[in-house]
Amino acid sequence: MQVARPPGKVRAALASRPPTGGPSPLPRRPLVPGSAAVTGGGTAATAAALAATLGLAAAAWVVAVRQMAGMDMGVATRLGGFAFFIVVWAWMMAAMMLPGAAPAVVRRAQAGGVHAVPLFVVSYLAVWALVGAAVYAVYQPHGPAVAGAVVIAAGVYELTPLKQHFRRRCRDRVSSGLAFGLCCAGSSIGLMATWVAVGVMSITWMAVIAVVILAQKLLPVRAAIDLLLALTITGLGIWIIVAPWSVPGLTPPVM
Repeated sequence: MQVARPPGKVRAALASRPPTGGPSPLPRRPLVPGSAAVTGGGTAATAAALAATLGLAAAAWVVAVRQMAGMDMGVATRLGGFAFFIVVWAWMMAAMMLPGAAPAVVRRAQAGGVHAVPLFVVSYLAVWALVGAAVYAVYQPHGPAVAGAVVIAAGVYELTPLKQHFRRRCRDRVSSGLAFGLCCAGSSIGLMATWVAVGVMSITWMAVIAVVILAQKLLPVRAAIDLLLALTITGLGIWIIVAPWSVPGLTPPVM
């Protein structure tokens, strides 16, 4: 008896199947030439952008401290000419704000390439330059009562929903330095007002406010810490009003 043979196409399909019970062949992933080098290059570029940002911040601290030397008169500080002030202010903002912006710079470098970082940083600092222009427009040497009132208002602002909204936005992924700067300005405006009120050319207050702003940008949000900070700022404002002579550096020394 003769057994019928399957058609040719069926025989070919059966021959191409792996033996029953044997391991199935793994699909071969196509190799992309140079993919490892591209990944390594992107990591190196991102690291370079981060190092450049922090290096600029460090240089800005040196320049700002030199420019501010001898200018601190507490609440009686005068700003001088606009051109001089805005240049000094730009250095101060680079020193204070760039360390906290480092995570955003890294994200921008990863999303848009390292070539997108300079525009991001410049537009971010441009927002703070505009804040400096506004400070120059409204600032006048003032007394302890005005300083205390501003500081109390700044302490209250720390607990408002508006502050919390801007703080969240300042920590989110953003597409431009302008948007990032506006959100961070809204988050830090109370702290900046405290600094301007007690001594806008005080290196000590500049350092204190910079540390607080950096902590708020990088550390996890804790309601208890936020409340403590708000109460501390408010208490400082009350202290300034009640006993201004006892607040270090608030008033110029009597000659």
